[in-house]
Amino acid sequence: MVKKLIFIMPSLTSGGGEKSLVTLLNKLDYNKYSVDLFLLSHEGLFMEFVPKEVRILPLPKNFTIFSLPLLKSIGKFLLNGSVGLAYNRAMFTFRNRSLKNVALREQYNWKYISKSLGLIKGPYHAAIGFLEKTSTYICIDKVDSATRKIGWVHIDYDQLGMDPLFDQIYFSKLDQIVTVSEECANVLESRFPEQKDKVKVIYNIVSPTIINKMAEQGQAELFGKKENQIVIVSIGRLHYQKNFVMAIETCKMLIDRGYNISWNVIGDGEEKQKLMELIKEYGLEENFKLLGLKSNPYPYVKQADIYSQTSRFEGKSIAIDEAKILNKPIIVTNFTTAKDQIVQGVDGIISEMNADDLANEIEKLINDVALRERLSATLAKQQLGTEDEIEKFYELIG
Repeated sequence: MVKKLIFIMPSLTSGGGEKSLVTLLNKLDYNKYSVDLFLLSHEGLFMEFVPKEVRILPLPKNFTIFSLPLLKSIGKFLLNGSVGLAYNRAMFTFRNRSLKNVALREQYNWKYISKSLGLIKGPYHAAIGFLEKTSTYICIDKVDSATRKIGWVHIDYDQLGMDPLFDQIYFSKLDQIVTVSEECANVLESRFPEQKDKVKVIYNIVSPTIINKMAEQGQAELFGKKENQIVIVSIGRLHYQKNFVMAIETCKMLIDRGYNISWNVIGDGEEKQKLMELIKEYGLEENFKLLGLKSNPYPYVKQADIYSQTSRFEGKSIAIDEAKILNKPIIVTNFTTAKDQIVQGVDGIISEMNADDLANEIEKLINDVALRERLSATLAKQQLGTEDEIEKFYELIG
């Protein structure tokens, strides 16, 4: 008998969680499972990779109105006689402007957004909120019938400054809480000891076969690399978490030390303008480039000399796993889960989280070609890839 599943995600715009979901959907056995996907936005980088077997549920009419600019949204609700929804839309904007912490905003705004979402009719064998916060809240409050309800946490919970008391209410109603690394699991078990028995680790699924195949696509020379130039690539949302301000500062230090650096960032986000201004201030327009989103970033990583991840915190970085599969010399900052992915000096370098130390470690990699070759050779011998994690998922949903 085919089992019916629903996955819930805010969008498939970009990001590790979003990529992880699309990869999982492409690994599912559709002879055994029927899949619905509920999104709050039907636009995004990864939409084209959703398998044809997946049914994307339509957006609720009231949420479509809720998503309009403030005055237009309120006007439409009032014309429809929906005074309560107009009030909720106004309060949503007020909360956004009064709360600086983005994660808290998302938590506390749920009560306003939720009124614009109707019930999602089941029955489902399993409902899966595939990202922390809103996806989990929809899973609990809006899926009317599911045998099992599962929530995914893709980050180190303590790093976003969320309200654990708010999430405790929802976590207590979940059958399982899945996270992506042992360190993330330790944090959840410590923060929510009452839910300890529900916590399970399932790694993000990455496929070496697909990544290596996609890495061969595209132009033979993407960077127009000059003689003695070192090409560094980073992937991530242009967001405080990814710490690209420090990457720019590090690039400036390396340039001042006489190195010809081409540092290329693949991603987009709310810090773009801030980063562009800093690049201009430091005169790095030719050395530090924001390339935007790329549906296939792998040729860029493959052609890089070094892959760098400057994050303040991560759950388990898919981008690092992908760079490992492409056998790149990798340097990351010492965020709490870095050691889950990198063995210091064996298959990568972990630097302190400051520009001075990062510049020093990159300088060592630049000057020590043998070290770069040794790191790459070690990665080439490792059994990388996590396709077998799909079996853990099947076991999870029963």
